[in-house]
Amino acid sequence: MPMKTHIHPSDVHGLGRLSIAAVAGLTSLVEALHRTIGGAPGLVGSQPPGPTKGITGFVYRSVHGVVALVGNALDAILVQIVPLLGELRSSPGREAVLAALNGVLGDYLAETGNPLAIAMRFRHDGQPLTLETKTLAEAIPHPTGKPLVMVHGLCTSDLQWTTPTQRRDPAAAAEAGVTLPSLLARELGYTPVYLHYNSGRHISSNGREFADLLETLVSHWPVPVQELAIVAHSMGGLVARSACHYAAIAGHAWQRSLKTLVFLGTPHHGAPLERGGNWIDLILAGSPYTAPFSRLGKIRSAGITDLRYGNLLDEDWEGRDRFEPAGDRRRHIPLPKGVRCYATAATTGKRAGDLKDRLLGDGLVPVDSALGRHSDPALRLALPASRLWVGYELNHMALFNHPAVNQRVRHWLAPRAMRKPSPAAAREPHSVMP
Repeated sequence: MPMKTHIHPSDVHGLGRLSIAAVAGLTSLVEALHRTIGGAPGLVGSQPPGPTKGITGFVYRSVHGVVALVGNALDAILVQIVPLLGELRSSPGREAVLAALNGVLGDYLAETGNPLAIAMRFRHDGQPLTLETKTLAEAIPHPTGKPLVMVHGLCTSDLQWTTPTQRRDPAAAAEAGVTLPSLLARELGYTPVYLHYNSGRHISSNGREFADLLETLVSHWPVPVQELAIVAHSMGGLVARSACHYAAIAGHAWQRSLKTLVFLGTPHHGAPLERGGNWIDLILAGSPYTAPFSRLGKIRSAGITDLRYGNLLDEDWEGRDRFEPAGDRRRHIPLPKGVRCYATAATTGKRAGDLKDRLLGDGLVPVDSALGRHSDPALRLALPASRLWVGYELNHMALFNHPAVNQRVRHWLAPRAMRKPSPAAAREPHSVMP
């Protein structure tokens, strides 16, 4: 088996491309500032059009030419060398860095063919699965008829599901090493597989590809599929909802197997941080002296801008400037019919409505957005109270593997005869301690 390492040869190739692009982008930003200062416009208004001229323009064109020449030469060399250096396995540190990089720049990496771009696939124990019946049977020991697909969120990877959360609370110490997938496998007979994807791409692009992959997975599952369940964290819930929509259009058979869909902190109606970033773009663009810096904010990926309101479809973004503050124009997509859907939310507040709850939520996603609530009745997901749960004094990432969250999800997925009576079975969202 190949050894695990922090750096792969292809990483040097990908980082080289990014470095060249960064130098070119920085040169363009400096040139734009130079042009603005030289033109001495007013404090408010548009940036002077066109490139710099004369000797100054010649210098900047020369810099761009040299950068392009070096980049092309480096690329040509590494394309020949990298395949000769063999296969390596990723260390957890490398996986975390790649996941974060793809979350921020993933659409750019994919569009430019950068080796750092993550290709969507299912994985098991951190290794990619080949979606053929015989190969799946060899890769997954003792598969059951209950595949459980775990879908990560923005800037994270599938390894997040299998990394136990270290707990200091003595009451939770007994469950400190238990992950949600292992709990559901041990107690309810599910067989976990993990979606690994580039979270910087548009949610609808990932949703359509996920739908197609699920069709292949279910049709080649080593044993007859009795039921399919999906558990998704954050953006992963939007990708799952998008997949259900595109599967219905394509007539995929896996929809009939899908029985349960659990959302962990999914921003069904968007995230305020992205809406705030959009306003910062607008403010920076309002002055010719700050307009060049608005380019830095516009580096963020299509996946991130989709989180402004929770876009699920191509129509929500096609033909539009995704950085324009145009308001919520998405088409409402209801939850899939015939599927038991559940939603959890977290808040750093001690109780509903306190200052932290109102201002911070879980740090990224407000409680109302995570539970599908909206001031417009037409946009509400209308989940019954018995399928909602709120954890207090918890942050967004705690929803991955907090013992209380794990037990709540276990209760929802268990057959009625196996459900353990506990406070978690209450109909109303309730408080848990970290």
